[in-house]
Amino acid sequence: MNITIIGLGLIGGSISLALKKNGISLKITGVDNNPDHCKQALKLALADEILELEPAIKQADLVIIAIPVDETSALLPRVLDIIENQVVMDVGSAKSEICKVVFEHTKRSRFVASHPMWGTEFSGPGAAKADAFTGKAAVICNQFESDTDAIETVEKLYKLLGMHVVFMLAKEHDLHTAYISHVSHITSFALANTVLEKEKEDNTIFELASGGFETTVRLAKSHAAMWVPIFKQNKENVLDVLNEHIAQLNKFKSCLEEENYEQLNELITHANTIKRILK
Repeated sequence: MNITIIGLGLIGGSISLALKKNGISLKITGVDNNPDHCKQALKLALADEILELEPAIKQADLVIIAIPVDETSALLPRVLDIIENQVVMDVGSAKSEICKVVFEHTKRSRFVASHPMWGTEFSGPGAAKADAFTGKAAVICNQFESDTDAIETVEKLYKLLGMHVVFMLAKEHDLHTAYISHVSHITSFALANTVLEKEKEDNTIFELASGGFETTVRLAKSHAAMWVPIFKQNKENVLDVLNEHIAQLNKFKSCLEEENYEQLNELITHANTIKRILK
């Protein structure tokens, strides 16, 4: 099987490593507009060769678009223009806008909108991990807009990566990811900025930072080039969740202002029930 991966960073590179680790017989062609990424990808064996976009697509059986969501929205129609009958999939964290962009494209049925639910705060080919996807969920959106064989191809790929597949509407996906992923990143960015402002006054603050702080702000190391487009494309859902999150923060603030420690205990105890879901 010939696979072309457009974008040789964290996700695209990890898909390549995972497939090769599983001993799948395939050829992986890489496409990336960053020359350093291309060199690293060849050195790390993330790609067997690097080609320009059109020849890479034409020789592929499956095309994986693994670039930021705004770039995917811009590039996807062109990719569908080039293919004959190949399958095209994306891996972006916001789905509605991408599905909308190609809804009326004559080759829409060869595209599968998907999202492997895994990521880290790191980026680039050097961040790729062979065991990234094992045991995680992969979402396929609006499957009724894609050909059956295209869905089967993408579903097979995710199962080879050790993932289980979940089907849902793009709008459902975007709402859920706003809650479990997007607002978490905004919270981490905001907390990091809060502490960085404090650090201007007291440069010893980071000497006291330990595991809890590092865990909470880990996501703040994520790249703006990836996350600003996600927030933009999923703005309405992110704003709804952010407003609810701010309301929850205000409850904690009010408890402290009013010295209502009984209610504060109730808020924390209720939050602890998430242990039923997150083991």
